[in-house]
Amino acid sequence: MAQSGEEFAEQLVHVAAGRAKSRSLRPLRQLVPFLKPYRMAISIAAVALVCSSTASLLIPPALGRLVQNGFSQALAANIDQYFLPLIGIAFALALATAIRFYFVTWLGERIIADIRKAVFDHVLDLTPAFFEVTRTGEVLSRLTADTTLIQTVVGSSASVAARNFVMLTGAIILLFVTSVKLTLLVIGIVVLVLLPLILFGRWVRTLSRRSQDKIADTSARASETLNAVQTVQAFTREATERRLFGAAVETSFVVAILRTRARAIMTAVVMTAVTSCIVGVFWVGAHDVVAHRMTIGILTQFAGYAVIFVSGMGAMSETWGDLQRAAGASERLMELLHVQPEISAPEHPTAIARPARGAVAFENVTFRYPSRPDFAALNGFSLNVSPGEAVALVGPSGAGKSTVFQLLLRFFAPQDGTITFDGLDLGNVDPSDLRRNIAVVAQDSVIFSGSLADNIRYGCPDASDADVRRAAEAAAAAEFIEGLPHGYQTIVGERGTTLSGGQRQRIAIARAILRDAPLLLLDEATSALDAENERLVQIGLENLMAGRTTIVIAHRLATIQRLKRIVVMDHGRVVGEGSHAELVADGGLYARLADLQFTSAMALAS
Repeated sequence: MAQSGEEFAEQLVHVAAGRAKSRSLRPLRQLVPFLKPYRMAISIAAVALVCSSTASLLIPPALGRLVQNGFSQALAANIDQYFLPLIGIAFALALATAIRFYFVTWLGERIIADIRKAVFDHVLDLTPAFFEVTRTGEVLSRLTADTTLIQTVVGSSASVAARNFVMLTGAIILLFVTSVKLTLLVIGIVVLVLLPLILFGRWVRTLSRRSQDKIADTSARASETLNAVQTVQAFTREATERRLFGAAVETSFVVAILRTRARAIMTAVVMTAVTSCIVGVFWVGAHDVVAHRMTIGILTQFAGYAVIFVSGMGAMSETWGDLQRAAGASERLMELLHVQPEISAPEHPTAIARPARGAVAFENVTFRYPSRPDFAALNGFSLNVSPGEAVALVGPSGAGKSTVFQLLLRFFAPQDGTITFDGLDLGNVDPSDLRRNIAVVAQDSVIFSGSLADNIRYGCPDASDADVRRAAEAAAAAEFIEGLPHGYQTIVGERGTTLSGGQRQRIAIARAILRDAPLLLLDEATSALDAENERLVQIGLENLMAGRTTIVIAHRLATIQRLKRIVVMDHGRVVGEGSHAELVADGGLYARLADLQFTSAMALAS
């Protein structure tokens, strides 16, 4: 199903520019679906958290009894009974803390792995329209930097925040039980702590979002430059690229320092309030002890609870900043997950018959790319290709030839007209089912890191070694592959950098041959080959094309003269059709293109 262009464009703008952000932790709720499968681990961590918090809350009364009675000469014989409980509490606290740490850390690692897989799986389903406005480096930043922030929260900060919340709740109840007057003093100071915490927390949230966006910009800049490093070096643009990357890094640094400054100020304010609270409690409590309104043991117990309470508030201020940053990161990740592909499988797709015949038809198709809505790449385009027929598309750059392939592969949907495969409207077919019946050889051949054999069987993972060799032989690739030290198991670099342009193209042709699909799309498949290898590959392609529907985009007219049907395109329309001889005789656009190419070739030869 295809979305309206307006809806999809709106989604892309939201991802590229960012929505108006709320200032709450609400975005973290979107992580709940990732937590649900691990209820058991969460339950164990929660029980351990309650146990460790309870053990911590038992320390102040134990200390109070020790101070009140443990050092009394009259009760010196029973001093052990005041120390042994402390040892038991310490052991219980250590055990519960260790269990909580393990399960919380496991949850953080597990959930982030699930989020990364979910985002990557979803991004793979997005159509090329998404990547027209979103840089790959930004997506990678969200998969790495943003997920790391969320991992910090799920695997640490959230647990610390929950523990402090339990401790604060228990401590405030026990504070009231111990001394109402001193507790009201503590609460008054805590209110003063909360006000700056809320205000600074919003500031940190905004700066955190900006910081993550700048990190993404830096990553995108580096990715774009490194992917084209040979071009950068060839045009001696190293200094410029260093300057641009350095500027991006410095901008990211400035925003990060602003965020750090905000957190530092927030921490200073909170720590001042915490210290004042502790000192104030001891000051008032000391007067009560002197006036015999309170025992030293009760004051010690109250001071212990007060320390737990106010230190918990201080810790909450630290984790609040982490939660704010994670909320921003969560928004960015969920933006990716919420972007719907422009093209998706219909709810009840029509199955393509097996084996497919490969018939293709365009009926009065008009198409505009989302990034260029005012320009029609195809304008009333019609074309019928019968099963087993070979058709060449020729025309000047921008005529719409590559757009035909884009629409056939269902990367985009036309705004008007219909496209059919074996008589089935592509809008009613699952795109994956359609693509399984198509083999493609692009002009810019894509080679993945890995072995040559893996690259050849990329479109047919279950192919045997013998099938791989036969495909390589048909593509005139076997000779150079077998001459390598490790043959078909030779590892090529990222994007096949260890291979020449011609070698990469022959590997791509072998991949298409092994795919054995009823529809073959060739985008100037022999453009990077020398004359000898082109002759060999043409033989292989002729064998491959036999009995298959083939559509060839041709820039060099010499490679398609043998085809019986050549379709001439210009400005998204069909302006001529026939054999090479017929089109030359007609004297139209094709004749002018042929005259330019063949005259230039003769001039170069002479």
